[in-house]
Amino acid sequence: MASTTKPLRQSVTLSAGVARRVRALARVKKASASRVIAELIESGLQAQDAERDRFLRLADRLTRSKDRAEQEQLKEELARLTFGD
Repeated sequence: MASTTKPLRQSVTLSAGVARRVRALARVKKASASRVIAELIESGLQAQDAERDRFLRLADRLTRSKDRAEQEQLKEELARLTFGD
């Protein structure tokens, strides 16, 4: 997950509960809290990109589909992705 560009120092404010969880995770991983925060952000961004790609694939399938039942199922899945369960 490491980036090949020059690191940029950034300050963030975390709630007490999140900071406690980050410190606990850092102890378990034997890493710094900064490294854990960076890894969590990177994995979160990757998850967001994957969700966006899934949405676009479903939308593409919907536009290409001729089957009414499949169209309804795809619409429901897209609605869940957009608005939640």
